[in-house]
Order: sequence, then C-alpha cells, then structure tokens
Amino acid sequence: MSTETLLVIDNVARPASSGRTYEHRNAVSGDVVTRAASAGADDATLAADSAHAAFATWSRTGPTERRRILLAAADCLEAKTAEFISVMASEIGASQLWAGFNVMLAANLFREAASLATQIQGETIPTDKPGTLSMTVRQPVGAVLSIVPWNGPVVLAARAIAYPIVCGNTVVFRASESSPRTHMLVAEALYEAGLPAGVLNVVTNAPAQAEEVVDTLIAHPAIRRVNFTGSTRVGRIIAEKAGRHLKRCLLELGGKSPMVVLDDADLDAAVRAATFGAFLYQGQICMTTGRIIVDERIADDFVARLAARAADLSVGDPTIRGDCVIGPLIGSGAGERIHALIEDAVAKGATVVTGGGSSGAQMSATIVDHVTAAMRIYDEETFGPCTVVVRAKDTEDAVRIANDTEYGLSAAVFGRDVTRALDAAMRIDAGCCHVNGSTVQNEAQAPYGGMKASGYGRFDGRAVIDEFTELKWVTVEPADQAYPF
Repeated sequence: MSTETLLVIDNVARPASSGRTYEHRNAVSGDVVTRAASAGADDATLAADSAHAAFATWSRTGPTERRRILLAAADCLEAKTAEFISVMASEIGASQLWAGFNVMLAANLFREAASLATQIQGETIPTDKPGTLSMTVRQPVGAVLSIVPWNGPVVLAARAIAYPIVCGNTVVFRASESSPRTHMLVAEALYEAGLPAGVLNVVTNAPAQAEEVVDTLIAHPAIRRVNFTGSTRVGRIIAEKAGRHLKRCLLELGGKSPMVVLDDADLDAAVRAATFGAFLYQGQICMTTGRIIVDERIADDFVARLAARAADLSVGDPTIRGDCVIGPLIGSGAGERIHALIEDAVAKGATVVTGGGSSGAQMSATIVDHVTAAMRIYDEETFGPCTVVVRAKDTEDAVRIANDTEYGLSAAVFGRDVTRALDAAMRIDAGCCHVNGSTVQNEAQAPYGGMKASGYGRFDGRAVIDEFTELKWVTVEPADQAYPF
C-alpha cells in the first residue's frame, strides 16, 4: 500500500494548489510506494513567502532555543529509526545497514549543529580612529533553498536543514522526487521538536514540475542562499541560475573517488576498506570508491583478494531481506547505463574479474580490472555496485592517476609508511583524503565538500557558519568627530 505525502507550509500539511500528485514506484516490484503532492510555481511562492515571514522572528530567536529544538529533533529522529528502515527499503532500495547508518549520522549532525548555536561569533578589529569600537558580527542571511538527492536521504536532508536554521535562517526544503516520504520523516522530527511555523517549509514535485519549482524558488527575492547536493550536471545548472540572481551557492556534486594502494600497503586492510567504500548502498554514494589505483607490483594479489570478497557479498531486495549488502539500483535504467560503460571498457582491453551480471534494477558487485584513460568508465561515475582497478607504475604515477579526473570529492591512500602515504594524500586534489581508511567517511564536526567539478563550499564543522551567515562590519564612533570638509 502506498503512503501519501503532502506539502508542508507554515507547519500545515496541504495538497498542491493544482491538486496534482505523482507516484514513486519500487525499483524491483514496480508497486507504487509513495504518492506525493506535486507542487507548482504557486506553491513554491507560498513556501518562500512563509519562510520570509518566519525569518523576522526566527532570526531573533536566542541560541538556547535553537539548541533545544535541534537536540529534541535528534531524539525524535532516532525514535523513527524503524520507520526510516521500512520506508527507505521500499522507496530507494536501502538495506537496514544503510538506513540505520543514515539515521545515526543525521542525529549526530543535529546535535553537532545544536552546539554551533553559541559559536556564531564576530571579532573586534583594531582601528586608528580615536574613541571608536570596530568589530564584525555574523548575521543570518534570510531564507535558504535546500535541494538534496535520494541516495543519502536522512543525513543529506539533516545537514541541508539544520545548519541554516541554527544560524538563524529559515529553509524551503525541496525534497527528492525519489524519496519524498523519507524526507518528510526528517521534517516531521523537527516539527515534533517544536520548530515554529514557517521556519521549515517542505515542497515536493513530480519530475515534470522540477524546473518550474526550482526556477521560482531561486528567483524569489526572499531566497538568499542555495545549497544543492546532487550531480555535477545539475549542479552547473543550479549555479548558473543562482548566478543570474547573484545568490551564493553551496554545491556538493559528483565524484569518482580514488583509493590509492601503495606497494607496502596492508592488503587485507585495503581490501576491507575498498569493499566497504565501493559497495556500501550498492555504490550509490557521492564518495563511493569509484577508482582503485594499485601499484602494479602488488596488483594481482590485491585484485584476487578483492574479487573473492566482493563475490561473497549478498544480493537481494531489502524489503524482503533487510540484511542484504547489495540491494537494487534506483531504477533499471541505471543498470543499462553501467553495462554500457562496462562494455566500452571490455572492448578496449579491460577485464571483468567478478560480477557484471544484472536483472532489471538488481546487479551484483562488479570489479573491472586493467582500466585505462581510454575507457569511459575510467572517469565517468558508475553510481552502482561497480568499481574499477587502474594499475600504477609507482607512487608518483598513482598520484597522477588520482588527479587525472575532473572530480575532487573524497580520496584514500593505503600504505604502511605513513609519512609517504601522507605525502601522497596531501598531493591528491580532493576535499578530504583518508590515510588507511575508506573514501566513505563522514563526521558532523569535520568540514565536507569538494574541489573542481565536485563543487565548492563546505558542509559540517564550523565551516557552515560562513556558508549560512553574512559578515558585517560595525563601528561605534564619537558623534562629534571631525571630518575634513
């Protein structure tokens, strides 16, 4: 049975003004799992107007109240864990592990955001003007448009909402077409925690209405910041639209995250990290280990161990078997796209060492070896349970290959000589790099974001204060001061 979701404006659930709805179907069964309201331009305008009106009060709300609400929201979110697991399995094919992981990260993020309430600070500035106090203050910017995808729906929604509101802003949250019920559960946790009316407005829309809704919101005078998590292709479009209205963006986009395995690496440790990084949530994560760059002297041994481990990963439908590791792709079209990349690679000399088969949206863990820069899969995101192995001559060649991409989101380096591994990590162009750890990592207290075509700006940590506040210079001066004319 499907679950219906409505828009939420001024903390009131309501249908789209047109009465339109759309259906989201399970990728395996084809059953309708969510029927959601499909907003249009009028609804988007109402949501932005509500956020603008609420900003007048919320921006003056003290840090203790902001902290209280976010801490309560973390508890409310955790209480919904079982519901998240059920809804995410049917909406987006998430395993119990991935759904639970999302809820844990999001609850931690709410608590970390709460701690920032008293850290939004300015400073005093030395001045040559006698009797003058010169200082900076940080002020909320206004209403923020937050757009997030379906793949990490709880934690990505949490960061897109919590950080703007703890800084005193209001939010119009445009939920993903593929996970409307999951995103609504996140919003419900905040409403249950006591978030005032209009501070968070939630809009859902059918794919056909996406451009209309997003264009209306970006153009609305009340919207002063835009944060978007999603593909690089769409991120460029969002940035161009925001640029025309001179509105600052925070963009976390695509990746082809490299994991470099040096010749002295602990191979068993590297295999464990590569398996986790490449196949968690069937590789549909922005920081998925998309390329494994291995020193050619140890490559045969490493690939054999990795292939054996990948072949043992369970494949299934999480609505039936919640503990499966490899669930379905978001849709059968994703499998067709990945197969085209694999076929191109094989035609140009690559070898599929395990996996490669699929049935509809279901695909087993796949490893493609001997990948070169001549192949599309070398630099294109697979966004599925398929990773590639690129063989490097030495450390310098491995760093070169790691940087031979338009992306720069996450990276990892494995090696027993930590000094050498750290040197390599420092030279890889990525927003984060982990020595002897997986590319898939996230902690709310650490800044996260990309370089190059992976976007700009940072979520998490104290970096979000700059993203969601305006820095203002203020002076207090003697009224009777003299001027030169």
